Amino acid sequence: MTISPTKRRKRSATEARDEALAAARSLLLERGPAAVTLANVGRAIAMSHTNVIHHFGSAAGLQTALMEAMIRDLADALGDAVSALYVDADAPTRLVDRVFDAFGKGGAGQLAAWLVLARELDYFDSLEQAVADLVAAVRARVPDSPDSEARIRDIVLLVAVSAFGDALIGPHLRRMLGQEAGAMRQLIAQILPLLIAPPPRG
Repeated sequence: MTISPTKRRKRSATEARDEALAAARSLLLERGPAAVTLANVGRAIAMSHTNVIHHFGSAAGLQTALMEAMIRDLADALGDAVSALYVDADAPTRLVDRVFDAFGKGGAGQLAAWLVLARELDYFDSLEQAVADLVAAVRARVPDSPDSEARIRDIVLLVAVSAFGDALIGPHLRRMLGQEAGAMRQLIAQILPLLIAPPPRG
């Protein structure tokens, strides 16, 4: 969705900050990290450059606040996926959808790429508990076997890295290959049951 400038209006400090972060997120998703500037955010929400600086201090402050907000959103999305794994009969497919949505529509793929390129790797520490919870939830779905712990971690790694890659270059590769939008999701959803089921005993 393209950001359209809005008319200036009175708003609380919290509203102004939230609107600025929403605009910054849209700029990141539509135009990339270079577009996340004080001027562009101010223009998008009809706020003066001075007021944007008042709320964030600097462009770096705005970008840091956006990173922190998006990391929290990603942790929440992973938490939703964890909850679904415990109660949903179709949990493996739902897990794929939720994680792919978080990295795609939710912007986590763009965020992760931005953090890596900016060498802001400390932000990933905030996801450690969410990932540990996801591992625990997958463990509850995987039958116990000598290699179950390795398969659990393989599942989490496969889904997360596939979702990240699909968010960044999936649309371009699918176009080259003549595949539909959900091709990668469907592939992972087909592979997942093979990883969940214990290997046949020889």
